[in-house]
Amino acid sequence: MKQRMDKIASDDVNFATRQYTLMLDQVGRKGKVNNPRTIDKLGRLVCVPIDDWCSGFFAGDLWEMYKLTGDKQWADQAKRFTENLDSIQYLTWHHDVGFMIGSSYLNGYRINPSKAYKKVIVQTAKSLSTRFRKGAGVIQSWNVDRGWQSKRGWTCPVIIDNMMNLELLFEATKLSGDSTYWKVATSHADATLKNHFREDGSCYHVIDYNPNTGEVLHKHTAQGYAHESVWARGQAWAIYGFTVCYRYTKNQKYLDQAVRTLNMMLRHPNMPNDLVPYWDLNAPNIPNEPRDVSTAACIASALYEMDKYLPENGYHALADRIMTSLSSPAYLAELGKNGCWLLMHSVGSIPHGAEIDVPLNYADYYFLEALNRR
Repeated sequence: MKQRMDKIASDDVNFATRQYTLMLDQVGRKGKVNNPRTIDKLGRLVCVPIDDWCSGFFAGDLWEMYKLTGDKQWADQAKRFTENLDSIQYLTWHHDVGFMIGSSYLNGYRINPSKAYKKVIVQTAKSLSTRFRKGAGVIQSWNVDRGWQSKRGWTCPVIIDNMMNLELLFEATKLSGDSTYWKVATSHADATLKNHFREDGSCYHVIDYNPNTGEVLHKHTAQGYAHESVWARGQAWAIYGFTVCYRYTKNQKYLDQAVRTLNMMLRHPNMPNDLVPYWDLNAPNIPNEPRDVSTAACIASALYEMDKYLPENGYHALADRIMTSLSSPAYLAELGKNGCWLLMHSVGSIPHGAEIDVPLNYADYYFLEALNRR
């Protein structure tokens, strides 16, 4: 199995090099910087503004390409796409800055530490911390005064996705010496551990809090099939996010939760044999429901890290199984097709009718990260 996966991984890197070379031909190597996210129904590249939660992932894709190949062209382009995101460090109206700056600036800093990148990372953590609601001990995910969020009756919604922003806070404490960010991260993780999970290890998508008392007002979903269903990508965010919390704190309760949620997914009767989940494991028309490749890629990446902490659990081999599936023609695109993204068949939000059965920049990101971690 290992030799076979070694060959598959090598082929994946070669394919990614060719496919992303074509991608750079589309987005341009000079001049105006766009942030590609997906494709439209005609196969045309869709780019997003800087304040979109996915704006940093393409820069992250390029940093991962540099780590995989050592080819300076990827680092040069990653730097260009990263530094276009400079103003995100002051963004305070949503929580996703950890995704945006973590995939771009934090990746770049780890490769080539610089004072400029350090400053952006710490300032972003400072901006994110303005969303901390001390009474509830959580970082508020969305504002509720505009958009579709304002129609849900929420007061202080916190989504499981927010676990993915804590890495930036932990790193900001390491870089600045200011323990405030670390304390915010662990407080948020503890509240999520207490309130987001069901007895079987699955998690809710949205927990709505009274920000002053911490009382749980609602347990809802926004992107899953139903409030009590198992929205697949939410489970991936939990597995990955709590593994990250264990990395920094070495607090066993965080790793234990990652394992519980993983085991729930693996044992779920609707988990496919190829380990690429349906977008929601309780969706009504399984097996005729869309898969979500982004979920599988995120879990694979988390598993390679989990294997370092629990080597006896066979997580490396399990991640290899997922990566073998993702590297098959069922999910890996043909050269020059799929808008020059690597992976097909991801899902953004079916309840919103958005990005259904398309490539997504974060699916590619976690796939490339998994190859690097392997």
